Amino acid sequence: MSAISQLLDILDLEPLERNLFRGRSPQTGWQRVFGGQVIGQALVAATRTVDGRWPHSLHGYFMLPGDPAVPIIYEVDRIRDGRSFVTRRVVAIQHGQAIFSMSASFHREEEGFEHQMDMPDVPRPHELPDEQMLKERLLPDMPEAIRNYFERERPIELRHADPMRYVDGKPRGLGQNVWIRTTGPLPDEPAAHQCVLAYASDMTLLDSALAPHGASVFSGEIQAASLDHALWFHKPFRADQWLLYTQDTPFAGGGRGLTRGRIYTEAGELVASVAQEGLIRRRAKS
Repeated sequence: MSAISQLLDILDLEPLERNLFRGRSPQTGWQRVFGGQVIGQALVAATRTVDGRWPHSLHGYFMLPGDPAVPIIYEVDRIRDGRSFVTRRVVAIQHGQAIFSMSASFHREEEGFEHQMDMPDVPRPHELPDEQMLKERLLPDMPEAIRNYFERERPIELRHADPMRYVDGKPRGLGQNVWIRTTGPLPDEPAAHQCVLAYASDMTLLDSALAPHGASVFSGEIQAASLDHALWFHKPFRADQWLLYTQDTPFAGGGRGLTRGRIYTEAGELVASVAQEGLIRRRAKS
């Protein structure tokens, strides 16, 4: 099974009862469940309880690390069904405890005022080395944790505007830009693209808070974990076409880093915005 087929399979939750769903995790050897997977699965669960509305925002909190060895139960609370907006609350449960909670709001389509922040001027994805080229050039010199990550087939392709950032260890500015897309085509249903983007929105974002310090989540010296995550959908898009994930980090301190992201189509349309705070601390030396 290809990585993108596996991702779609993981996002295809098993219905157990009304408002109750079961999800599973890929067996990749990770010690905990990837946060984006829990976000994506929770959004799938919420979406399956709503008709005629599309998600426009979600706000989630990570409370405990997920255990990839056992299923995750998603319980949906139908908070409100209004004429324009629908609200859902989702709790992800493992071993009898909540590991993640999320509120999601759905909105019917309507006309209104429009404006957006412009997309930054960055190299286009075809101007950047693809992952195969990066593997050939950089893998031999990469730290083992980064090399193991890049050697696996993944459902999301990344083209970092500054790929050397993960190799030279030099401090960067307070922002970074990454092109993302799935490694294979997705179904035409808008919900599939929204849930996949929810999954991908947790990738690389917290790492932008470490870039100014010349550090990375791939380093064995860094303990990093998402604490909360917010995502707003603005316009329709396809997650199997290139999207620019432009990120900045307004603040880091007290063991936490605040990060923000804007997601654009290659044509420059702003389709989603993201905010996240995460734990970033140096591991104590043994």
